[in-house]
Amino acid sequence: MSSERLIYLPLGGAGEIGMNCYVYGYGAPDKERLIVVDLGVTFPDMDGSPGVDLIFPDVAWLEERRDRIEAVFITHAHEDHVGAVGHLFERLGAKVYARPFTANIARGKLEEHGFSEQAVQTCSIWPETVTAGPFKVGFVPISHSIPESSGLVIDSPAGRVVHSGDFKLDETPIVGEPFDPALWAEVARPGVKALVCDSTNVFSPHEGRSEATVGPEIETLISNASGMVVATTFASNVARVKTLAEAGARAGRSVCLLGRAMRRMIEAAIQTGVLKDFPTVIGPEDVVQMPRENVLLLVTGSQGERRAASAQLARGKFHGITLAEGDLFLFSSKTIPGNERGVIRIINQLSEQGVDVVDDSSGRYHVSGHANRPDLERLQQIVDPQIVVPMHGEHRHLREHTRLAQANGRAAVLAVNGMMVDLSGNEPKVAEYVETGRTYLDGSVQIGALDGIVRDRIRMALNGHVIVTVIMDEEDEPLGDPWCEVMGLSEMGRNNTPLVDILEADLGQFLGRAKEKTLTDDDRMEDEMRRVVRQTCQAEIGKKPEVSVIVSRLS
Repeated sequence: MSSERLIYLPLGGAGEIGMNCYVYGYGAPDKERLIVVDLGVTFPDMDGSPGVDLIFPDVAWLEERRDRIEAVFITHAHEDHVGAVGHLFERLGAKVYARPFTANIARGKLEEHGFSEQAVQTCSIWPETVTAGPFKVGFVPISHSIPESSGLVIDSPAGRVVHSGDFKLDETPIVGEPFDPALWAEVARPGVKALVCDSTNVFSPHEGRSEATVGPEIETLISNASGMVVATTFASNVARVKTLAEAGARAGRSVCLLGRAMRRMIEAAIQTGVLKDFPTVIGPEDVVQMPRENVLLLVTGSQGERRAASAQLARGKFHGITLAEGDLFLFSSKTIPGNERGVIRIINQLSEQGVDVVDDSSGRYHVSGHANRPDLERLQQIVDPQIVVPMHGEHRHLREHTRLAQANGRAAVLAVNGMMVDLSGNEPKVAEYVETGRTYLDGSVQIGALDGIVRDRIRMALNGHVIVTVIMDEEDEPLGDPWCEVMGLSEMGRNNTPLVDILEADLGQFLGRAKEKTLTDDDRMEDEMRRVVRQTCQAEIGKKPEVSVIVSRLS
């Protein structure tokens, strides 16, 4: 029996939607040569990660084995698959391989961090392959909501693995390659050990709709509008942006792109040749000079992002452009779970301006970029894998996808982040568990989820903060009373007395009766004064704040 094994290890994207990072390895246990598939981000929220700029996978396990990493392969240019390339490149030290459009985006991210664009290699499609240690990897075109999405064929001495990437079975996608069942059948012909597969829409019971079906509905809506029309969608959904722009142009409207991400994506699509014949666009300075009924704005911010163009227009003005009663605002997108509050806030702000808002509740103006349940079954039938490994989904999605595969007579395993799966045999088996988690980009610094920084920030947000300062003289006696600074707490206590006065009085009493053993020990003083502050605040305002104690000693 061979001592070498083929492993699959998700570090992000399995048990959650976003932050995708998957590792494949082949070799003797803990000596495997490794490849990485995707390096994505997810986005923070004020409840769980206040003040954080971005979140990406904890790659400490990979970093410890960087001398064994052969390459990084990026399946497509969505942020949850390519967004961490620049942030993590130095820690992993491996070349990045992608198709032209994705490579264009990846190079931009590396350049932002001061790395050479030569670190990104542009790849052709299957049957051409890249040799990476014991692996041969090929990019197989598949349709999705961004150009040049690809599944990966990963050949190893232990068999062929197909990594689906994000996909849908769209044979008329407007932009990008259509799904080609004959090509995928050709990939499957030699036999497939495992299909590692997108699980996002496993609960959607109907076959997915083509991108081509939304065009006529959007064109009718824009043609019937009387005022200015504003539409938002995912900036990366180049096909949808093109559909919207062409509908506006046919309705006699000039098109303006607002938002850096949208302009960047359209520019990259044109530069790499995946987008042709895009309507001529005008600048914001032209919009303010034109009749409202002659303008279509295509804007970023479909998920309620506070700084995006949608939110700024909803708050009043963006680049001199304001909305007015009778204008139309279209959300040509699905709200990702967790973003509902931001989107609803924008809708209400638009409503207050008299703007008519159309969302996707009717299903007429958006189609998903992910395969629904029947489409997942169809791909499994075409690829005919021995093993199915669900990925890209919350735990409930992975569990349901596992059941679906097993119901169709295939071996399957529910593998979440940190679970290393041995794919070498006829049945998948868990080889070991790897500690994994999240890394936060906080300003310009990467911090660990367990470092305590975000936890302390949440505690301060929930409970407020008190800073206590006391000066001790050469005799280890307080030099005057301690003083307090209060942040995020009520200024007045229960008896309409300033909280600071009550705190300083209670701390003064504590110091007056404290014994020498306490007064000479900074740590003990800090602990005791922290306890006094928390007890007093609880009694006065019903809060136990975070407390910082500063003890200064004169020598």
